[in-house]
Amino acid sequence: MSLLDDLDSDERSRQLCSAIKINYILRKLGTVDLDAEDLIQYGIMYPLVRFLGAEDFPELNYHAACCLTSIAAYRPDLLVAHDAVRRLVRLLDSNRNYVRDQAIWAICNIAGQPTHRDFVLASGALIPLLNLLTQSKDINLSTLRLATLTLCHLCRGMPPPYFEEMGHALERHLNSNDDEVLGNVCVAIMYVCKGSEDEFLGVIESEFVPKLVELLRHPSPAVFVPVLITITTLVRNDHDQIQVMIDCGALPSLCNLLTGGSDIYIKKATFVTISSITAYFQEQTQLAVEANLVPSLVYLAQNTEPYIKNDIVCAISNVTLGVSHDQIKYLVDQGCIKPLCDLLVCPDMRTISACLNGLERILIVGEEEKKKAEDVNSYCKLIEDAEGLEKIESLQQHGSNEIYEKALKILNTYWAVI
Repeated sequence: MSLLDDLDSDERSRQLCSAIKINYILRKLGTVDLDAEDLIQYGIMYPLVRFLGAEDFPELNYHAACCLTSIAAYRPDLLVAHDAVRRLVRLLDSNRNYVRDQAIWAICNIAGQPTHRDFVLASGALIPLLNLLTQSKDINLSTLRLATLTLCHLCRGMPPPYFEEMGHALERHLNSNDDEVLGNVCVAIMYVCKGSEDEFLGVIESEFVPKLVELLRHPSPAVFVPVLITITTLVRNDHDQIQVMIDCGALPSLCNLLTGGSDIYIKKATFVTISSITAYFQEQTQLAVEANLVPSLVYLAQNTEPYIKNDIVCAISNVTLGVSHDQIKYLVDQGCIKPLCDLLVCPDMRTISACLNGLERILIVGEEEKKKAEDVNSYCKLIEDAEGLEKIESLQQHGSNEIYEKALKILNTYWAVI
């Protein structure tokens, strides 16, 4: 086969001609194909990997890297097995941009496979990639997109690279005007935040938070969705971190995500974030109420798909457990009793427990109001009207002892059921 003969030739011109032809074949195939497998079985891997080291012939470097990039798209294991990664990493320092960019693309395809991500890191890809992202002033947009995507792949998995190494590169491109670059950087930060406590604190101490909160208002989901997940991770039930988010203006942005045109999955992620902010600290829950989040939550609890109502109602329940009596009365006025009652029949024990907790907190406030007016607990009647009493009564037959005891306590205390 002349193509393979040329590949094994000692003549540079024949090697280059063969690499160009193989590159054309692989690009034309595009996906896993018998012909591509045949080429691999015929022994193209070793020569192509060897060509990556032809320092005196950058054009051959380039076309060999092109071939390997195509192969890495569906068989990255072959590049790992043939020791291509180490040679590709060396090409990241090439003074020929077209060679460097093709090497990045090949590494990106390999690192995009989670099973090979650690191998790529161990081969030393991170440092030259970060140098490119922090030091190059003439880097074009397509290269920047590819480099930040590669960094994103390298941050995925445990443990992520040290934030101390990456902070400058992430900070520089967190201000990018390109949605794709910005989205890649935000996803990388999201992965870093899921690492060790040191990496987590590194993001907090880097003063990224104001910029991340600002990006909640970004029009592209590719940007604000990973930011939303990152913010949820950062609050982690910590009073100071939650307050930082609030001080930076997170609550109005979250409210906009609830009431805007976001799809249901984005709204679901927003509910989780709100629940994290409102779950533990009363003064911060109060700020969430003042940011007008409650009417949006109640509306969605009554007018959205059943499979995400659980998250909404848990957020409402968290609010009831963290605000003053006056704010409980405000929540009732907004209509929060009905959604809490509706989900008492759902199969999820966590949601049932949250609903019971919320209703109990409301009834406690009702008792306080009853003492003032020497009247009845008006919230008992509202729960009855929402068909909540019969649902609470039915929970006496629930399989969970915890749910049974909570339901029985409420019935004994507020309806004198024995």
